Amino acid sequence: MGSAKPVTDKERERVRQLHAEGKGRNEIAKILGRGGRTVSDIAQGLGLSFGRAAEVRQATEVRQADLADRRAALAQRLQDVAERELEKVNKPHLYFEWGGKDHTYAQKLADEPHPSDKRALMGVVATAIDRSLKLAPAEQDTEGLAAVDAWLKGMMGGS
Repeated sequence: MGSAKPVTDKERERVRQLHAEGKGRNEIAKILGRGGRTVSDIAQGLGLSFGRAAEVRQATEVRQADLADRRAALAQRLQDVAERELEKVNKPHLYFEWGGKDHTYAQKLADEPHPSDKRALMGVVATAIDRSLKLAPAEQDTEGLAAVDAWLKGMMGGS
């Protein structure tokens, strides 16, 4: 094997420049026509590093925080759905139909939804709350959650 070609100041400056542009060790080595180890040695001599673990960790933390915020927002929307549907359970309910050969429209306002419709509304409420809690678990006592769960199950079975 022959001796290695000495590293020039021009190459050192080029490594500094390419590193600043975000190029990786192997890419710089290819551009300079040098081995990866030589580029690593040059970079080390310049106080540069190709280690990206900290950057990757930071980007991962940012992404996880963003996803947590999105889950919390979605959980809030599901909670809103649950509250809106729960309000309908004991309120007047409009029933309508299209019928006959002329497709006539008829409607009737009931004092409250029929039991089967109440069950359906409570199913939506229970599902929305369940999914909301899975996305953003409550930070309160489990006895309170158990009471809400028992109440919802009672409403579902009692209607």
